[in-house]
Amino acid sequence: MNPRTANELGWMLDEVLKVPEARHAILLSADGMLRAHSEGITRDEADRQAAALSGLQSISRSTAEFCAREESPWQQTLVEFASGYVFLIAAGTGAYLAVSASQNVDMEAVTYRMHKLVDRLGKELTSPPRHDAVSHAGGPA
Repeated sequence: MNPRTANELGWMLDEVLKVPEARHAILLSADGMLRAHSEGITRDEADRQAAALSGLQSISRSTAEFCAREESPWQQTLVEFASGYVFLIAAGTGAYLAVSASQNVDMEAVTYRMHKLVDRLGKELTSPPRHDAVSHAGGPA
């Protein structure tokens, strides 16, 4: 399936947006490629944000020593703006979930929903890709 038109997991991201004042959600890879986006954001804007958020995650991870002397794995980045927040969390190996929200959002509710979604997405993100369907008899289906 063409990654430019596929948004198979987009409907799952809409679940996080049930928190009042949550705006957009995107799922991205560590290299900044968009994997899915919520309904309210265009594909082009989601692509642009995925690239930027990949860089933000990388910068956040590189500052771990500032927090602790020993290795401290990155878990979440929160950026606050005058008009709202951007939440960024790990969503599996090489994947990240980002949510934007207004300044009036319940931050705890957003984070909770994000982690619940990551649990659900984990099954989708770690499922091995199907190559060739093989029948039980061992031959092609």
